Amino acid sequence: MTTEAKKPRAWRSLLKSFLLSLPIVLASPVMMGGGPQLPRDRLSLIALLATIVFANATFFLIIHTGKTDHYRAIFFVVMAFCFIIGFMTNLLEKRGSLALTAEDMASGNTPMCHIVIPMTIVPAALTRTIIFPGSILGGFADIASMFVIWIGFTLALGRGFCSWGCFFGGLDDFFSRLRKKRTIRDVDKRWTYLPYAVLLGIILTAAATLSPTYCFWLCPYKAVTEFLAVTSVKIMVQTFIFVLLFIALVIVLPVLTKRRAQCGLFCPFGAFQSLLSKLCAFDIRVRPDRCKEKCRLCTQECPSFAINRESIDRGGTRLSCSLCGKCVDICPHDAVCYHVKGTPVAARPRLARVLYLYPAFLFLSTFGGGMIAGGLHRILLLATTGSMFMR
Repeated sequence: MTTEAKKPRAWRSLLKSFLLSLPIVLASPVMMGGGPQLPRDRLSLIALLATIVFANATFFLIIHTGKTDHYRAIFFVVMAFCFIIGFMTNLLEKRGSLALTAEDMASGNTPMCHIVIPMTIVPAALTRTIIFPGSILGGFADIASMFVIWIGFTLALGRGFCSWGCFFGGLDDFFSRLRKKRTIRDVDKRWTYLPYAVLLGIILTAAATLSPTYCFWLCPYKAVTEFLAVTSVKIMVQTFIFVLLFIALVIVLPVLTKRRAQCGLFCPFGAFQSLLSKLCAFDIRVRPDRCKEKCRLCTQECPSFAINRESIDRGGTRLSCSLCGKCVDICPHDAVCYHVKGTPVAARPRLARVLYLYPAFLFLSTFGGGMIAGGLHRILLLATTGSMFMR
């Protein structure tokens, strides 16, 4: 085909991608801005506009290039780091410290985290008690808002939350991409059941003690967010566990395995979402007529340990699939595809991908857009005033 003949096709492709991106382009300013009113502060406005441009460019590239995971991961990682920047500076402004005191918990001055959700359900059902020491309604990251977001996300995306909504997930995703080659190639399948054991353990202990035991003993992300004020040997041990788990699960193992070790091998919330993934209208399927037996590239590269030979033989993925799209991107035979449940696997997989991307990216940009804008605002404050704190 001549160069002249290729040009109209390229323009048609760009136009098609733009038209498919238009719903996100129109929705993102309102969703990320929290309404029709723009911020009056100049730096906040710059941060918001930059985030809107970043989000729309990301979605356009996902649509136009067909590389879902590659561009999703960029936005996802930026969201995670901006969340930490914004979260820490906000707490320091509000409380003066990242350390969580008994007074903070008693006053409900603790931001709600989605990882707590599985631990709250049984105590709430049995005793009508919310065991998390946060604000029920109103305030920063209140309990009611987090539950509403979680329910909507779960119904739309299932375990897709872990690749499109978790504001911690971008950290182990980032470290898993730092090296070209992995040191640990194979992880025993039995390790992938550990998150379910952790989930069961924290549900039972939370119900028995009426306290969020995972937050007190096992959460790696306490190392980079808020933590209990060290006032006893017990809390010192807890803090040591947090730091050790963060280094091992969020940094070292992702670097060595090139996979999301915290998400796929430990996180109880991920296991909880896996059990609810049947509620989602989408999944990832493998087309047997195209899959080459000797390839198995997807089994080696899946970041959440969700594809193995047995699942391929069944024509799909395991429950732990977070619909990140990496297997779809890298399959050299176009054998892996997004799929709308209840439809034939081979029925317009490109359409199924686009239909999934709309709710997935809308959640990602809405949920993460505010975090990116908030983190970017703090960075702009630092660059212009020498401090990340608002005066």
